[in-house]
Amino acid sequence: MKLSNLLELQNVTKVFGGGLFNRSNVTVAVDDVTFAISADRPTITAVAGESGSGKTTLARLLLGVIKPTFGNVIYDGQDVSGMSGNDRRNFRREVQPIFQDPFEVYNPFYKADHLLHVAIEKFGLASSRDERVQLIREALETVGLRPDEMLGRYPHQLSGGQRQRMMVARALLLKPRIILADEPVSMVDASLRATILESIRTLNRDLGISVVYVTHDLTTAYQICDDILVMYKGSVVEQGSVERVIREPKHPYTRLLVESIPQMRADSGWEEGGDEVLSIDESGETTGCKFADRCPQVMDRCHDEHPTAFQINDDRVASCYLYDELPIANRASVAS
Repeated sequence: MKLSNLLELQNVTKVFGGGLFNRSNVTVAVDDVTFAISADRPTITAVAGESGSGKTTLARLLLGVIKPTFGNVIYDGQDVSGMSGNDRRNFRREVQPIFQDPFEVYNPFYKADHLLHVAIEKFGLASSRDERVQLIREALETVGLRPDEMLGRYPHQLSGGQRQRMMVARALLLKPRIILADEPVSMVDASLRATILESIRTLNRDLGISVVYVTHDLTTAYQICDDILVMYKGSVVEQGSVERVIREPKHPYTRLLVESIPQMRADSGWEEGGDEVLSIDESGETTGCKFADRCPQVMDRCHDEHPTAFQINDDRVASCYLYDELPIANRASVAS
């Protein structure tokens, strides 16, 4: 039987801090998030939100780097937390990251293409040196790099855009089914941004790789993505097709983000807010809507009850009492 979802989160919550005898200083980084990436249709899904929204923690959960406090991360029908042996190895090969600052990934004492050779050797992708070199050259060319200019150079001899595209090439070598790109263009200038975004779009369009694109920038999300999750303080406040969400935002928080698009940059605007810690009561549960204190349309009940997700239309949900006359959404069915 063919699975409908390739990677999914099922009511996932991640809590940091506290402990058995200490419930103070607890951070709920991801709060009851459910979403899925289809196995049948390769997509590019944006996870967007300001600093402290939980999007990087969500990315780490999807990669299996950290385990959820509650809920399950499921890949190809298996719980990621329980994987071992070949299953774990396949997962690590098929779900590949591209990081925000690739320079931190490189060892300055090795040439930049050392990362590519290690990936091939680790996963046994080539049986000879010639085959290994050929795979590397093809991967570099796919992301718009000239192998003769890249091979044999040290990380500091490459530009930020070249280092980033080499990381894309590394991921490509492993023939992944999903690439998780965490702010992949925030460290490069505008001239390189378009090139890297086009590389990501090529992986999706031509090679059938799904991409989870973690970003603070709704402009680039709108340019390349099919679907979007908008996060605020660990919760998904709106979810659906990027066209609908950006053009006709329903949640008050999403509206504020869309209105601020001309000011959104990696080094200015609402990204300067820093991480926010979500307080919890003694039972460990959040109370009320997290956006209530900033919402221009706040109602009395918003301070007392956390809103559920309501089905706005076929491909969109929003967690807001403005839509409580609509059906409660089945979030698991809103697959990317």
